[in-house]
Amino acid sequence: MLSVENISRSYGNFKAVDGVSFSIGSGEIVGLLGHNGAGKTTVMKMISGYLEPDSGDITVNGRELSSNLKLAQSEIGYLPENLPVYADMSVVDYLDYAADLKRLPGRHRSAEIKRVLEETDLTDKLLSPISTLSRGYRQRTGVAQAILGQPKLLILDEPTNGLDPSQTDQMRGLLRRIAQSATVVLSTHIMQEVEALCDRVLIMSGGALVIDENLQALQQSNQITLHTDRDVTGLVQAIEGVGNIDSNGDSRFVVTLSEQVDVQQCASLIAKKLIHEGVALYSLTPRRRDIETLFREVNAQSNDAEEKKEIRNAA
Repeated sequence: MLSVENISRSYGNFKAVDGVSFSIGSGEIVGLLGHNGAGKTTVMKMISGYLEPDSGDITVNGRELSSNLKLAQSEIGYLPENLPVYADMSVVDYLDYAADLKRLPGRHRSAEIKRVLEETDLTDKLLSPISTLSRGYRQRTGVAQAILGQPKLLILDEPTNGLDPSQTDQMRGLLRRIAQSATVVLSTHIMQEVEALCDRVLIMSGGALVIDENLQALQQSNQITLHTDRDVTGLVQAIEGVGNIDSNGDSRFVVTLSEQVDVQQCASLIAKKLIHEGVALYSLTPRRRDIETLFREVNAQSNDAEEKKEIRNAA
């Protein structure tokens, strides 16, 4: 659905995006992450056709963006982080205006506006001036305009910003439904949204794409947490594939496995061994890495690399 090949973009002497490549298939929800200034917003603007890359190619649904801009953009829905809305317009007038910009035909327009109002739970606000809306309702108005016309590619920058927990759950459900027939690129600083919605994660740092990985694979670790009724260090240490064992002194252990060991298989061996030895096994769980920790690690590594580069340049 979306193919990005070696795109770069500079602002004067500053290179905001440097040789980024990735592809996303139909039906995927992909998280695009990075600290402020990492280049993710510039990437989203280039994908939407708002900015042209200095080099590289972008293909949307089989169409080269640079040579089929208007046609490709008709299949794209975009919600920027700070959506420019017209405060004196009512919600329904604004959506009608957005539908006009998207060239939705009159016979289809009314039904489509009604659909997005219902999808974003804005029906009771359709005649309200946008100036009177709360931040959450304004955000939902922005999402409503983005999904008008049922785009094949939806680019959302902080879509749950300003929403309360109930509205956030509703938005998650909406994005899952959209992903059944479209591709969603989601940029957010809220890691819970990434873990709840995304199939894949793209992490940018310093203008470069440093991670492109399946979310489940990223969350896997080579550690197992273990809770028993006694000290089992000796028993577990004897199992092939077990590396280090740490205990907090309360019959709870963190078992670190050797590299390239299948975590599930090793966990099964540990369980069988302890049960055979008559140990009461209260819990045995493979540990998962949370995305927030991984995000911090990536940023720390990138900062270290930048500092070393500056030192070399100064020398």
